[in-house]
This record gives sequence, C-alpha cells and structure tokens, in this order.
Amino acid sequence: MIKYNLKCKNKHEFESWFSDSKEFERLRSKNMIECVFCNTKSVTKSIMSPRVMSKEQKEKENRSLKEIQKIRKDLQKMRKFVEKNFEYVGDQFPREVRSIYYDKRKNKNIYGNATPEETEELKEEGIELTTIPWSDNKDN
Repeated sequence: MIKYNLKCKNKHEFESWFSDSKEFERLRSKNMIECVFCNTKSVTKSIMSPRVMSKEQKEKENRSLKEIQKIRKDLQKMRKFVEKNFEYVGDQFPREVRSIYYDKRKNKNIYGNATPEETEELKEEGIELTTIPWSDNKDN
C-alpha cells in the first residue's frame, strides 16, 4: 500500500491510498479518481515527503529498542526470582501481608494481587510494599 497526496485542478489537496503506483495510474487513466471536495476528475499526485531518518535518528531508535529489550529481560529475571523465592497468595495478599506485619513472629516472603485501594490502605497502615510490572512469560 502507498499513500499519495493528491491535488485537483482547483487546487484542493487530499490523500488517498493505493495498492501501488501502477494502480494510481490505472485508475487515473480511467477517470476513476475524483476530488473529494469538488468532484473533478482532473487529479494529479502532488509532491510527497517520504520519511527519511538521519543516521543519528536511526541510532537513537536502535538504542531505544535495545533499552526496551533490556528492561523486559530484567523484569523477566525479577519475576523468575520472585516466583522461586516467594509464596504466591493471590487475592489474599492484603490479608496475608497484614498478618505478617502485625504478627512479628511470622517472617515469610509473599507476593500476590491487591487493588489500588487496598495498596493505599496498606501504605496508610505503615506497611511498606512495592509494585512490580509483571512481564508475561510468553514474551520470553
């Protein structure tokens, strides 16, 4: 697919998509392209500016992609560590973390789910916790 900027004889400008440049020429020769504003069939391609990236822009884009990949890899390592060394308590997390916090004799590592409201309540009670962006294993 290719997008062209088109201009009619009345100087109206608009855009349209074509499967390729030959398709544009074929449709134009059959008078099948018309201005969306005035319906004239006298339409030509106007000057287009293709997306051209400088070497610096390409390098910056590549660095950004590498940084994203590194972050994803680090999050996956963190997830594996947590799953191996912590007990999953699911939606019971707020209840379980309170139990551990208020019963100082218990000391175990847990992880699970909490709503934003539950998280805020826990913080207001003085319970320190953190949220980790959970990277899906299928992204490996």
